[in-house]
Amino acid sequence: MGTRGPPYEGPYEQYRDRLSIEEKLAKQKEIDDWLPITSARNAKWWYSAFHNVTAMVGAGVLSLPYAMSELGWGPGVAVLVLSWIITLYTLWQMVQMHEMVPGRRFDRYHELGQYAFGKKLGLYIVVPQQLVVEVGVNIVYMVTGGKSLKKFHDTVCSNCKQMKTTYFILIFASVHFVLSHLPNFNSISGVSLAAAVMSLSYSTIAWGASVHKGVQPGVQYSYKPSSTAGKVLDFFSALGDVAFAYAGHNVVLEIQATIPSTPEKPSKGPMWRGVIVAYIVVAFCYFPVALIGYWMFGNSVDEDILITLNKPKWLIAMANMFVVIHFIGGYQIYAMPVFDMIETVLVKKLHFKPSGMLRFVARTAYVASLHNMARNLQAEEV
Repeated sequence: MGTRGPPYEGPYEQYRDRLSIEEKLAKQKEIDDWLPITSARNAKWWYSAFHNVTAMVGAGVLSLPYAMSELGWGPGVAVLVLSWIITLYTLWQMVQMHEMVPGRRFDRYHELGQYAFGKKLGLYIVVPQQLVVEVGVNIVYMVTGGKSLKKFHDTVCSNCKQMKTTYFILIFASVHFVLSHLPNFNSISGVSLAAAVMSLSYSTIAWGASVHKGVQPGVQYSYKPSSTAGKVLDFFSALGDVAFAYAGHNVVLEIQATIPSTPEKPSKGPMWRGVIVAYIVVAFCYFPVALIGYWMFGNSVDEDILITLNKPKWLIAMANMFVVIHFIGGYQIYAMPVFDMIETVLVKKLHFKPSGMLRFVARTAYVASLHNMARNLQAEEV
């Protein structure tokens, strides 16, 4: 009894299979051209610079003098310098890994995770962690942006009727009900540039106003009176403050995905150039604020140096408004990968047709949900 060979595929069957593959590829390209991460690949290297500055520099820079007061001069300077070097090195690794497989780009963080750990396990490991960071940052930015807006209002109009912080959070959120409908990373480049300029501006105000005030009478650089256990907890808390200040790695692949790439000119070249510029800006923001703020106020500095610098009022009000503008751009940088995940699930898994209405509903629902979480979080704090 003989064995049966494979069924014969004639010219028609081969043509049909090829046509089916071409249709799938065309449909995939149509979706990729619609999704926010892969829809535009014409970014310049300077887009990378201000996107990375906006993602990295946050209001955490204003807590660095306080972190220094818990670390002390020696450990504090060492931790600041080592954090800058280590995070720059790990960012370089991410830039290199974006195209480490010839002919393929890891446009999203979870795609790199899937390559490293497997198709399913990579998703299970990476996506929850990335969502926790990005959604968490969005909520924190919404709360802190509302608080900074309230500080601005209370500073410029101290005699006005006091308003609840939740109202200012709503005002901050209302901006994102508009900006969140910008389709992709390149479309928010103007917002991101403004945010990067604002981060450099309020950092300069913080250390410049500190220099203007000068070293305070009776300044002390010793650790605050506390038990040994308290000092240890303060030390690790300060390490957390410094670590929080160096953010942005979880969106670096998505930022690089917007840069064009060819075998002759891969995207890692312009991306790395932008990263170097961004880290120079980060150094100009972080080191003067941390070192000068601690030098002038010692261990009496507040957790937010703008609170310590309560005068002149107009300058502090301006700095708080700069923080608000920076948070608006930072929110968009961290929200864009989340939008990409949501829209990918809706289109590829649930088979919705890519459309402006789908995007409008999905993103509006996201902003509304985060506003509700931020409002509840603030209500619990009060």
